[in-house]
Amino acid sequence: MAIAESELIINPNGTVYHLNLLPEHISDTIITVGDPERVAKVSRHFDEMDVQVAKREFVTHTGYYRGKRLTVISTGMGTDNIDILMNELDALVNIDFQSREENEDKITLNLVRIGTSGSLQNSVPLGSHLASHTSIGLDSLMEFYPLAQSEEETSIATALQRELGLGFRPYCVTGSQKLIQKIAHDMLPGNTLTCPGFYAPQGRTLRGGLRNPNLLKTYNSFRHNEYMLTNFEMETAGYYSMGRILGHEVLSLNAIVADRVNHKFAENAEQVIDDLILKVLDRI
Repeated sequence: MAIAESELIINPNGTVYHLNLLPEHISDTIITVGDPERVAKVSRHFDEMDVQVAKREFVTHTGYYRGKRLTVISTGMGTDNIDILMNELDALVNIDFQSREENEDKITLNLVRIGTSGSLQNSVPLGSHLASHTSIGLDSLMEFYPLAQSEEETSIATALQRELGLGFRPYCVTGSQKLIQKIAHDMLPGNTLTCPGFYAPQGRTLRGGLRNPNLLKTYNSFRHNEYMLTNFEMETAGYYSMGRILGHEVLSLNAIVADRVNHKFAENAEQVIDDLILKVLDRI
């Protein structure tokens, strides 16, 4: 059945609505970053570049690194942007824009997020590289999708809902084991909390105050059997859930630049990020 024009919006030049991309503009191996300015910090290592496109917060560079075609694209912040990114990337490879019908043979994308994150445990030091083996989303994105979760994932999410006194159940999803083994085998394994904001949802207060002044302490002390939260940011759970729903391999990697337990920020944050970028490029 053809997808309606109002559901899959295609620009006059044939590109998908928000990303402004054609199917041939992307590789099946994609690195994502939040900050549009960080795209060039990845692509500067490319041997050659054949695509440079920018629209809104979505900046895309595609080129070659050691003979392998790669795409790097920025997303901006938050799982609402990940909802757009994942749906439109999937549309580029799995929907025929002429007939507006799904392709019979589906393509699986490999996506690796390179992001920054704050530590919630002393065991996750400043300057480390952490791979999110699981992620829990405190946002409401999965209230609108039919996300399948395992019994264990549901149990963890329910326990955190109870601990935080939330009126809805968070969602818990695992990352790609294939990409973990290929890229993150020697990185710290983590359970990443995805928050729907940078300030109050992450326990920061400037002038707005906090509804729960003990929020950070609750994140730090949360335990469900052997499960604990190691770090937090704003996108990973969105990636993992959309990857599961759409059938793509997704891994989120985190440069730990803030120690929220001891209230410190990495002096060499950019170097920590650059080291992670090179590590990913050499392994992806």
